[in-house]
Amino acid sequence: MADAILPYGRQTIDEADISAVAEALRSDFLTTGPRVEAFEAAFARVVDAPHAVACANGTAALHLAMLALKVGPGDAVIVPSVTFLATANCASYVGAKVVFADVDPASGLMTPDTLAEAMTRVGDAQLRAVLPVHLRGDVCDLAALEVLARSVGAVLVEDAPHALGSTMRFGAVAETAGDARHSAMATFSFHPVKTIATGEGGMITTRDGDLAARLRALRSHGMNRPPGAEPWVYEMAEPGFNYRLPDILCALGLSQLTKLPAFVARRRALTAAYERALAPLAPMVVPAARPAHSNPALHLMAVRIDFVAAGRTRAQVMAALAERGVGSQVHYIPVHTQPYYRALNPGLHLPGAQAWYETCLSLPLFPGMADGDVERVVDALAEALG
Repeated sequence: MADAILPYGRQTIDEADISAVAEALRSDFLTTGPRVEAFEAAFARVVDAPHAVACANGTAALHLAMLALKVGPGDAVIVPSVTFLATANCASYVGAKVVFADVDPASGLMTPDTLAEAMTRVGDAQLRAVLPVHLRGDVCDLAALEVLARSVGAVLVEDAPHALGSTMRFGAVAETAGDARHSAMATFSFHPVKTIATGEGGMITTRDGDLAARLRALRSHGMNRPPGAEPWVYEMAEPGFNYRLPDILCALGLSQLTKLPAFVARRRALTAAYERALAPLAPMVVPAARPAHSNPALHLMAVRIDFVAAGRTRAQVMAALAERGVGSQVHYIPVHTQPYYRALNPGLHLPGAQAWYETCLSLPLFPGMADGDVERVVDALAEALG
């Protein structure tokens, strides 16, 4: 076993980040202070959205989005099965029915066709929201998904933790992941392996000022301060949650956000190096398919591997990579196969999700990787596959 494993993802923290956090620690506000609004404003500018609301983590962002839309019992939410648990759980938290959509087996993404098929399984519930997941950083076909959702009175809520820095083009229009031009809201995560890190943290962007105000109340126990009221007066129209993001973490987020262009450029350079290095391993190993409209800042370097042709299981390949000092991960186990959701959806078979799961593997990708690390990873993968 190598002394140091190259992980599939890792934060990039420098002295400027540390100084920003230290300055926050020396300030009067450790939470609910000026750095929260500063981080929100800076993030909104970066993704070209009118409003951004910071919160405790990416899961809280999804939960708040459901609460802000007043999704509840009797409603349905469609999510792709290839995602992290939180995408489905946020609908379960509010008592809604979770309907799983299949995905394109080559990209892992929800498509207009897989959404249309899932819509036939909503049943008597009212479809309120569709949650496309920008897996790896590749953006779904939001323009087409929006048309389908609106045809039945639903809205999109983008699950975009992988996509900060990604851009896309629908027709002649250049857009930014998180600008919410096709959705009611977009949600982000700042977990350490994401594009920028705050330790834990999340953000919701929207173009709707009323939704933004509702999100801010719901993240802080449902409290609002009436205009002109005395400074100690607050009102709670409905229960909310303590989903605030402290100033200490917002200080780190502000510092990290200034490095986003450099992070994006480095991720794209590493991705291009991977594509060149992996080419000789085709067709046994190929990068995940990229939609024509998507220009990602990849969070994950996902490849599809024909383990059957290689004569090796994925577990064997991952163990062989680890012996050579290379970490890897699987994104994701289809959520509809988890015991809780399997009991609610007996017999549900989603062939695209299953095909993606059987072949996917995430290789190391983060800005701190050295130039030679890509060849090191690909050489180790070639050896692991024999």
